[in-house]
Amino acid sequence: MEIQLWREILDPYELAVDELVVKFNHIISEYRNAGEYSPIEQVNGRVKKISSILEKAQKKKIPLEHIEEQIEDIAGIRIICQFVEDIDKVVELIKLRNDMEIKSIKDYIGNKKESGYRSYHLIIYYTVQTLQGPKRLQAEIQIRTLAMNFWATIEHSLQYKYKHNMPQHIKDRLWKASEAIIILDQEMSSVRDEIMDAQNSFSIKASVVSDILTNIQNLYKVANQREVVKIQDEFLRIYQSGDLEQLERFNKELDIISEGYRAQSLK
Repeated sequence: MEIQLWREILDPYELAVDELVVKFNHIISEYRNAGEYSPIEQVNGRVKKISSILEKAQKKKIPLEHIEEQIEDIAGIRIICQFVEDIDKVVELIKLRNDMEIKSIKDYIGNKKESGYRSYHLIIYYTVQTLQGPKRLQAEIQIRTLAMNFWATIEHSLQYKYKHNMPQHIKDRLWKASEAIIILDQEMSSVRDEIMDAQNSFSIKASVVSDILTNIQNLYKVANQREVVKIQDEFLRIYQSGDLEQLERFNKELDIISEGYRAQSLK
């Protein structure tokens, strides 16, 4: 493989990462727009740096002409979940898709690494459209909780610092921290319903407030301003009370008022 061809080789992987991130973000939007809890909290991606690809190829004795077949994580997607239970749901979502074919699975949650690392890895085949036609390539999807991701980020930084020759006392502390992460995830799962109820209430309230403010803004253009000021003051009074049911009722009444003005404008 010619070194000058690296850019051409990596371009399709950049495209794959961009497309996959957009698709998983769209899943989040679909759930939230439907007023449902999304098992995906956030997603990001990256294409492996050329230096990292060369380092891995050298370490595993992979000829440069075979890196695309033998290095599976040139394109990498990381999906972050709030709860351990969400990980299985995300895996099922991926299995049901016809644009992603699962090649292999590595469960480092049920079988964590000796270092304490925990995450769920999928290697998928994904096809992108290039100027030369369709290209089927491999990508790694890592699925983990927020707590697991925090630990993995710290561990990765320390591995980089010590060039994979980390002192034993730091390894021991990381192991203890990984045990604490397990306990944290378990505790979060035990109050999962309460957390989800709180987040759902916040999401509903934010949506209702947004609708009310949009209606008030539109009424300023067509209604008597003194009346709109009264409506605005009433909204602030209800908002400060923190009563969601009263806020939702006010929103419905405001919808009726707004619809009336739209009808008037058509006369």
